[in-house]
Amino acid sequence: MKAIWNGAIGFGLVNIPVKIYSATETTKLDLDMLDKSDFSNIRFKRVNENTGKEVKWENIVKGYLMDDKYIILDEEDYEAASPEKSKILSIDQFVKESEVDSVYFENPYYLEPQKNGENAYRLLLKALAKTGMVGVGTFVLRESEAIGMIRPYNDDVLVLNRLRFAQEIRDYSDLKIPAKKEPKPAELKMAVSLIEQLSQEFDPEMYKDTYSEALMKIIKQKAKGKNIKAKKAEPAKEGKVIDLMAQLKASLQSPKSKNAS
Repeated sequence: MKAIWNGAIGFGLVNIPVKIYSATETTKLDLDMLDKSDFSNIRFKRVNENTGKEVKWENIVKGYLMDDKYIILDEEDYEAASPEKSKILSIDQFVKESEVDSVYFENPYYLEPQKNGENAYRLLLKALAKTGMVGVGTFVLRESEAIGMIRPYNDDVLVLNRLRFAQEIRDYSDLKIPAKKEPKPAELKMAVSLIEQLSQEFDPEMYKDTYSEALMKIIKQKAKGKNIKAKKAEPAKEGKVIDLMAQLKASLQSPKSKNAS
């Protein structure tokens, strides 16, 4: 793993030096884009729009367009904007994890203690686990400010979940959401029964990325010269009045529901 941030967690007057590592990796197949005519690889180049010539990475800078003029920024400018947040994630408050709605969750990262920070790291991990709380604060990651939520994971490691800011969550008032009409008591009772029948302890291991595996099988079959005939999925039917009670009863009687219970 390669660290993407090097700094410290501010925990009261205690500073815990840490490194941040991405906690996830994609299982999506790495597909190349090709020219349909001869299957040549498509290459993307960083081209100067005035000269048409390719520009090397080391010659690329970032700038903000203001009054028809670019203001160029460098690494020192990013740190000067908020020097403390560039190196320290200061925990501003402790909250119950259940109070943080999942709509705010972005990416998870592992936190690794650096030299002389091991004891304080373990202390924070154990204290969070015992209180059932998570620490929330802000820091700067990759040239932008982010909210970080720190919590214990498997009682082994501290995980930093990057959170979205409230202003990043879109207003859903324009969506055609059903009116707040109470469902029929019998339907609600049966829906609750179905949920209870399908309820079990969450096991992330039961969910696999089977689509990538299936796609790889097709790739291997095509490599052998086999023609693939896809079975078309039934399109979703719209405009038909649904008999909820009939569907709920059928759901409760399905093998999947019975096996879950």
